Order: sequence, then C-alpha cells, then structure tokens
Amino acid sequence: MKVLVTGAAGFIALHVAERLLARGDEVFGIDNLSPYYDVSLKEARLARLKGRDGFRFLRQDLSDREGMAAIFARERFERVVHLGAQPGVRHSLDAPFDYVDSNLTGHLTVLEGCRRTGVEHLVYASSSSVYGLNRTPFHASDRTDHPVSLYGATKKANEVMSHAYAHLFGVPATGLRFFTVYGPWGRPDMATMKFTRAILAGEPIEVFGHGEMKRDFTYVGDIADSVVALLDRAPGPDLSWTPEAGDAAGSAAPYRVFNIGNGEPVLLMDFIRTLERLLGRTAVIVLRDLQPGDLLETRSDTEPLARLLGAAPYTSLADGLGRFIAWYREFYRA
Repeated sequence: MKVLVTGAAGFIALHVAERLLARGDEVFGIDNLSPYYDVSLKEARLARLKGRDGFRFLRQDLSDREGMAAIFARERFERVVHLGAQPGVRHSLDAPFDYVDSNLTGHLTVLEGCRRTGVEHLVYASSSSVYGLNRTPFHASDRTDHPVSLYGATKKANEVMSHAYAHLFGVPATGLRFFTVYGPWGRPDMATMKFTRAILAGEPIEVFGHGEMKRDFTYVGDIADSVVALLDRAPGPDLSWTPEAGDAAGSAAPYRVFNIGNGEPVLLMDFIRTLERLLGRTAVIVLRDLQPGDLLETRSDTEPLARLLGAAPYTSLADGLGRFIAWYREFYRA
C-alpha cells in the first residue's frame, strides 16, 4: 500500500513507519520539524527512515492548505496515518493558537485530502485528554463533553470533524485515544525523558499532584502494533446504530474510536521508583500542586480493541522502561 504518515519525525510515527516499511508498504512522510522540542532528535528519527526502500519525506506544514491539497492530488494515497499535531497539555496554556493551526486546520487539510482523493482509511491520533472530567476507567463509548485543556478540546474536535466527514462523504475514519506513551525515541518534554535525564544528572524532579497522580503508561511498540493492525481494518457503517441505542465510539457512518492503553494505571511515585531501580540512582523529588489542565488519573478500557485485534497492549512497565533506558544510554552516550 501507499501510506501517508503525518508527523513522520515524531515519536510514535517513527515506530509506525518502521513497521509499515518492514512489511513492504510505501511510506510518504511529512513533518514541519517544529522547534517545540529538540529538532536534532526529530532529525535523528528521520535518519533511521531515510534511505530505506519505500520511504520518501517532504518537509510540509499541515496548516498549508494548498501544499497539502497538492500532495494528496499528486501522490494518491491509499491510506493515511495522521499523527502530526501540536502536542502538550501545558504548552497549550501559553500558545493556544499553535493548537488551532496544527490540530484544527491541520486535521481539516487531512480530511479534505482524504475526501478529494478517495482514501480508503484514515487512522488518526486522538488522546486520553478528551476524557477531561470523566471518571475512570475511561471507556471509548463514554461521552467526552468536558475536556479540561485546550489540547484535549482540539483532540475532541478532531473526532467530531472526522465523524462529520465519515457521515457526509463516506471517509472511513478510526480515532485512537493514546494513553501516556513512553519508550525509545520518546519526547524530551514527557515525564520519562525528563525524569531520566534529571536522575542521572543528580538534579531535582518536580512531581505534580503531590505524587498522587496515576497514569496508564503504554509502551510505544504496543501503540505502533495496534495502529498498523487497525489500519488494515477500515470501519464500515454500523446499520444497527441509532442515537438512542448506539454509543459514542461507533456510528451509522464508517467511523469508530478506540482506546489504546495498558489498562493498568501506575502511581507516579511507583513509576519513579522503577526508574530509580533500573538506573541505579536515587531521585531528588520536589512535590508540586496539580497543574491546570492535568488529570489526576487515567485508566483505559481496552476491551473493544482486544476484541477486534485479539490482543491489547501488554508490555509491562519494567520491560518497557528497561528498553527505553537502554536506548537513552546509547543515544545520549556523549
């Protein structure tokens, strides 16, 4: 297949693209190489893909309407994995328009490209942040009407926009609500990388929510495996679905939403203790209040995903962190 992967220089996209290439797909990657975090890390990810048979890359901003339309018209993709976005809950407090440009306008250019060129299946990244004030465990069938961050609101908007295009134009769309992804090649603004760097340097780490936060940490390899497996399973209309009897994860249109998480939330302090053990160092901990936009706990229900694929993410935290640390020591050995 010929697959467009947006955000190709990103953390999850690297792992997805590697799997697609390994099975013989042609991958066309785009990314604007935003300086939101270390561009050299993004370039290093791309270096793993460039030169491999079947991979091409173009530096491209998702919000460029004409540029995106031209790419879709010229390349005629069969399927699209849309992972490009402006990430980060806390950054959205300071730079809200970055999220409008990338996550709203950017998502619309992808939807329009899929519509205009007859893409067979759009798989796109949503987020556990859409659940907001909901109580755990989070079910994909739950309504998500009260996000508590602009980032979460834009991801909720992506789901609503995708449903509209599935209903109006028959664009098959699968939204994936990722839960706290970690692993090799991870983002430096996320806890795993920040804590590891600080612990090795003997610097203090800030632990928000006074150590009472719980996160459904999910290994990136499990995420990538699920994305690729779902890409091959385009949704069709559910003719039995009605507003009264159906749930929010499905539709009479070719549209659906899944959680991709580990299903076993971990207390942040236990996460830190596991890091300490694997690194052989003790963390210097500074407890802080919960920050605006943060959720105290995330917990995914992945039963619908397991029912469709035959399995759900399963890598244990100790195994996943061990693989991350091995990569970290190698990549940052200098």
